[in-house]
Amino acid sequence: MKRVYNILILIFLSSLCYAQVGIGTTSPQEELHITGTSSTIRFDKFNSVNSPSENDGINLAPVFVDGNGTFVLGDGSGNSGLPLNFLIEDTNFIPDDPYNIGENTGRVVNNNHLGDTLVEGQIRTIVFIVPQEALIEVKYGITMMVKGSDLSAGPPFADVTYDQSISMGVFFCIDIDNNGLDPFERSVTYGYNGQYYETQFGGISGYSYINSQGYLTLPAGTHSIYFFGVVADHADSYTSVGYGGDMDYLKIRVYN
Repeated sequence: MKRVYNILILIFLSSLCYAQVGIGTTSPQEELHITGTSSTIRFDKFNSVNSPSENDGINLAPVFVDGNGTFVLGDGSGNSGLPLNFLIEDTNFIPDDPYNIGENTGRVVNNNHLGDTLVEGQIRTIVFIVPQEALIEVKYGITMMVKGSDLSAGPPFADVTYDQSISMGVFFCIDIDNNGLDPFERSVTYGYNGQYYETQFGGISGYSYINSQGYLTLPAGTHSIYFFGVVADHADSYTSVGYGGDMDYLKIRVYN
């Protein structure tokens, strides 16, 4: 009789190994079968507490299946170990008319005619949060307007001095921990790009465009990014450059 019991136990255990589990049904058709028109599945691993870099708790987080058949959070790129996540995606991160003058000048940096040849001015600061230590990519695009009088004072605007070359540029710095941009952080610049503007008689006024990117590694925490505009001209020329009066964008994404 003992031998019979052992055989029955073995048969029962083997049937468990190949059993089908039903939730809401007594006759499951697959290894896991959930019935009900409003039934849901919950994975605590994927919530905003356990996976904050992929699930911000506000937007829907896409779930994919990797090569092993495991459910994972990511962007669908196939790099489940290196998901791409945008921290900021802004298509107008610089105000068009910050001085309320009825003109889309953007933020203005002035280089006067009293001996200055190179001037840098802050044009935008944005705070962002990095969920964990990671490689950060910053991409931006900014339009620029050039005049020979202070754009922030409003029209009428004077034309720039003729027969000279003007250099304009943009770069950014990072304030780690968002506790104020110290001298060292200010000295480390990223994503610089510049343009030359040659003045001649005739022509029309409009916007030029500049874009660039920079990469850096940041610790987890709250940080801020500072954008600066650069204007270089002749010592006796007055040049006013407005940054972001028309099209501009900022994208900050993290590589985990």
